[in-house]
Amino acid sequence: MKVKTGRSIGFSLAALLLASTLSACTSSSPAGTNATATASAGTQTAAAGATKEHRTLTVEVFDRGKPGQPDLNDNFWTKYINDNFGKQFNATVKFVSVPRAQEVDKLNVLMASGQAPDITFTYNQGVVYNYVQQGGLAELDPVLKQYGSTLTKYLGDDVLKYGKFNGKQYSIPGKRTVLASSNTFIRKDWLDKLGLPVPTTPQQFYDTMVAFKEKNPGNVSGVIPYGYSLQPLNPGLSFIPEAFKPSNLTEEQFATLQPQSIWLANWSMPGFDKAVGYVNKMYNAGLISPNFATDKDGKLLDADISNGKVGAFQTNWDGPYRTAPGTYANLAKNVPGAQLVPIDPWQNDAGKHPKNGYSPNGMYIIIPKTSKNVDLAVQYLNWMSDPKVTLFLQNGQEGVDYNMVNDVPKQTGTTNTGDKMMTVANNLDYDILSNGIELGDQKKNDAAISTGYPGYEKDAENALKVSMVDYYAGYFYSIPNAADAKNNAALKNLSAQMLAKLIVAKPAEVDGLYKSLVQQYMDQGGKAVEDEFIKNYKAQNGK
Repeated sequence: MKVKTGRSIGFSLAALLLASTLSACTSSSPAGTNATATASAGTQTAAAGATKEHRTLTVEVFDRGKPGQPDLNDNFWTKYINDNFGKQFNATVKFVSVPRAQEVDKLNVLMASGQAPDITFTYNQGVVYNYVQQGGLAELDPVLKQYGSTLTKYLGDDVLKYGKFNGKQYSIPGKRTVLASSNTFIRKDWLDKLGLPVPTTPQQFYDTMVAFKEKNPGNVSGVIPYGYSLQPLNPGLSFIPEAFKPSNLTEEQFATLQPQSIWLANWSMPGFDKAVGYVNKMYNAGLISPNFATDKDGKLLDADISNGKVGAFQTNWDGPYRTAPGTYANLAKNVPGAQLVPIDPWQNDAGKHPKNGYSPNGMYIIIPKTSKNVDLAVQYLNWMSDPKVTLFLQNGQEGVDYNMVNDVPKQTGTTNTGDKMMTVANNLDYDILSNGIELGDQKKNDAAISTGYPGYEKDAENALKVSMVDYYAGYFYSIPNAADAKNNAALKNLSAQMLAKLIVAKPAEVDGLYKSLVQQYMDQGGKAVEDEFIKNYKAQNGK
């Protein structure tokens, strides 16, 4: 079970189609809807924002394939949006569903064919940069100035800067309210049964995995001490490399060698070879998932965790508590008494436990240049940034779907099924400006996070604390890396192949194989990406 981020495909066909396309073109209200959420100071009024001509605004929405989910274009939330924004601005908002696991592939096709929604999004900066370079996105500075006063105030310069390319605003970044990325989880009941302490160093973690294998405290067939899935879209080793990376890197080394995502391999980072060797040793000792290289979507790992076979694993900081895929809930049903807790074993040479977390921007919201509704799209986002709208979209109707407890909304459970079902916590697939619960105050946000995991409130609260120990964000580049955008998909695919070969290699062969594979990686685009990061760093810092 790994972090699911945006997927890049090779742009050979999609970019060609996109370039050719771009060159040719320079309802009823749900019961209990809170009408006060339609406007507040800072949002445009109907008189200022509406037009005489009725328009249809198309907006992307993720289809997560959650069992029992409602019609994603016709449900409680879409009716609220159309009954409020739609009526105020004389528009119909139509939602276009895109499979979450295929969002970038689908987006490339939609952009290439000129059929992308007026408002679409991705988590992949390289994809956005490609669209910018190909002239496929609307420049947003003028329309933001005219229609986005509430929006720009909500995001602020620290978030908006992530949507600037070549000095111009081509994307509206969502605001990430939770910066934690991942955690390592372990079966606490297994530790207790064996009388073992919680491991706090890589060596202690390894020894614990050996004990799990040899003593099999869960008494299961096919015990897997460390669950691991090598997903080609995000090939990496999570936090393990942090334990082997020198703590005294210079800022330039940190900026130019640090991977843009914790889940991605970085073959030039000092110590990464030792991290690979560590995992290779675990594999040869029979400590990790035997099918890690073929479990491309992590579903086998999810099943192994749910069935009680796995002793430890790494995933999203809140992964076990999520309703989808519901691993902790399934584990509890299958193995009464099973207990998962977050641990912090990846200690480095300075005694720290560094964790590469998220930057303050969330997804990249973009408007295709082919859109005839650029102004309406920005007005929609501006309307959404109203605190009352955000509160409703993330929680529903007060007194019905939630109650305020100590200034924090506590869900009543009505948004788990039927027409109100949220397919992701805090309804982020509709409230696209906020990546995480947003109450207008970070302390309130932090206090509210745990309430989004009914039955696991204390667990989530503890997991968030662990995930933020020694947190750091990646270096922000205001200059896009064209080589990375060009080679990103191919290098991810190559990295997955390299990791698979290195992990299963004989220990004595790892060093030589590592050197030869890294040379291949560099020759096939890795060196160009690294060189451009160095060049951009120096340009950005006047060196």
